Amino acid sequence: MTVTAVNGLLKAQQKWINQPQGATPMRLLILNLMPTKVTTERQFLSNFAAVPGDFEITFMYPATHQFKSLSRETVAAAYASLDQVYDQHFDGLIITGAPVEKIAFEAVDYWDEFGTIVDWAQTHVTQTLFECWAAQAGLYYQFNIQKRLVDQKIFGIYTATSLDEQSQLAHNLSAGGLLKMPQSRHTQLDLPAAIPSDLHVVAANDEIGPLIMTAPAANAVYVTGHPEYDTDTLANEYFRDQRKHLPIELPKYYFKNKNLQTINDSWHQTSHQLYANWIETLKLTKVGL
Repeated sequence: MTVTAVNGLLKAQQKWINQPQGATPMRLLILNLMPTKVTTERQFLSNFAAVPGDFEITFMYPATHQFKSLSRETVAAAYASLDQVYDQHFDGLIITGAPVEKIAFEAVDYWDEFGTIVDWAQTHVTQTLFECWAAQAGLYYQFNIQKRLVDQKIFGIYTATSLDEQSQLAHNLSAGGLLKMPQSRHTQLDLPAAIPSDLHVVAANDEIGPLIMTAPAANAVYVTGHPEYDTDTLANEYFRDQRKHLPIELPKYYFKNKNLQTINDSWHQTSHQLYANWIETLKLTKVGL
């Protein structure tokens, strides 16, 4: 169980030490759209370090994005652009969330590039895993499924109340209440009464709808939350918004007690299993099973 960071800010800062690994690691590409790039890198690297197997992870950035939290030069020096990996092939592509859900998809400055990357992945990646905003963006781009603003932010740890136990993604997660996932978003999928025939709901929650969806023909998995989140990520978001005097409710099913000092860390095992299951789907897809 080793993870090599091919590039990234953590590697550049010598804060992630690569470990020796096997001769044929799974090659993963992560399009990191989060402004907290170092934190997001560490979250994904740490999660895959807990997954059986050897992984070689390359971080990518959208070259058309206007950066605010970091300089373009800093990001470009540590990350790859699509042009730099265009002729390569990867076992999996992960596209992260992004704090742009209140903006119309077409108004996001890298929207055209997002579509280009999704299309490129069809011939250069075994499967794409879209997370949070990227899940909504992927479903809109590929299936024209709309999003809508919700009255109250979807914020907390949500448990799957329905699960397709036949899906490889549900392996070892079928026990009642085991699949839990952090959520932090202001929008919801606006699903039609009849969803496209190739789109399948693997897991859902009665309060907020789908947690995991798949589209085999599109080589895609859509996860509406943030399985990669650290224990304190939602707490940090909550106290940040409080300091800014922004309207924010306590994250649901997250703190153990009223003093907000103890967190019910209930999702890390789920996340490790979910990523392990996703890796297994990549292997099965490659051999045509």
